[in-house]
Amino acid sequence: MRMYDDIQLDFPDVLLRPKRSTVISRSDADLTRVYSFLHSNVQVSGTGIINANMGTVGVFEIAKKMLGKNLFSCLHKHYNYEQVEEFLSSVNPEQKPSVFLSIGLRERDIDIAKRAIAYDPKVSICIDVPNGYIPPVKKLVVTLREMGYEGPLMVGNVVTGDITEDLILSGASIVKVGIGPGSACLTRRITGVGRPQLSAVIECAEAAHCVGGMVCADGGITCPGDVCKALGAGADFVMIGGYYAGASEADGEVIEKNGKKYKIFYGMSSEYAQKKFYNGMPKYRASEGRLVEVPYKGSIDDINDEILGGIRSCMGYIGARRLKDIPKFASFYRVNRQLNTVFEG
Repeated sequence: MRMYDDIQLDFPDVLLRPKRSTVISRSDADLTRVYSFLHSNVQVSGTGIINANMGTVGVFEIAKKMLGKNLFSCLHKHYNYEQVEEFLSSVNPEQKPSVFLSIGLRERDIDIAKRAIAYDPKVSICIDVPNGYIPPVKKLVVTLREMGYEGPLMVGNVVTGDITEDLILSGASIVKVGIGPGSACLTRRITGVGRPQLSAVIECAEAAHCVGGMVCADGGITCPGDVCKALGAGADFVMIGGYYAGASEADGEVIEKNGKKYKIFYGMSSEYAQKKFYNGMPKYRASEGRLVEVPYKGSIDDINDEILGGIRSCMGYIGARRLKDIPKFASFYRVNRQLNTVFEG
């Protein structure tokens, strides 16, 4: 047994320090970045906000809206190949690298990946596995590259720098960081495994950048300020699930209770998701996700406008003119309380 006794931090544990700034107007902040992917000659311009590849938000309708804002999208892994190909054929060729096709370790998923690569060797792929530490994850990364796959490859999930570095050196372009931070995730409660998200992103981002790769902070976003903190911690991409779940474009009907509107949101390791996508929960595993009703928020365009506006304001406060410069200008205060909640609840 070993104890790591240094303090591990999450987004609510810190605030960004304001600094002298020459970013006078929010309009001076440049949110566009050119992303160059390791192990691929693909480049794409955009802002690294990406919807989570969950059953409710990793859908085509949300993907269209994300691309409309020059953001990124990750599709859930339960579409069949024909559906994915039809959608990708409708996307502007310049934005195709901004859409990640998700796969797991099942034969069905690997077959979809092979067909997608045969159709376009530079298609963007996300290997989405809750535990990125198991050998088959790295093996699939290597296998895809040996097949001649040339596209941006995202792989996850992990929370430590050693495996981040290993996956990138094995062929990954981006490593997805986060075990248990999601609002619909029960992994930490059920298994006792995980790591506070801010500290995980800081360590994994440093490891990734040292070998030419990137990281995607996956989970724990409750407000635009959390996105800013993730970017300040070194995340190249920030993946959002629950915060998007109340959008009108998210999958599922609007439910009305006591005059208020809600939408259903569920973790992908929940019993609900297992029944919906895999015909039931196997007896050898426990549910690691919850089913919740989230407040209806209207169009995802409005949610993204709020997020992008928050990033611009953050850049003004810390003096960063370009999106990619946020980590260079970011300093954090550790705090005991970050919000005055007297009028909440």
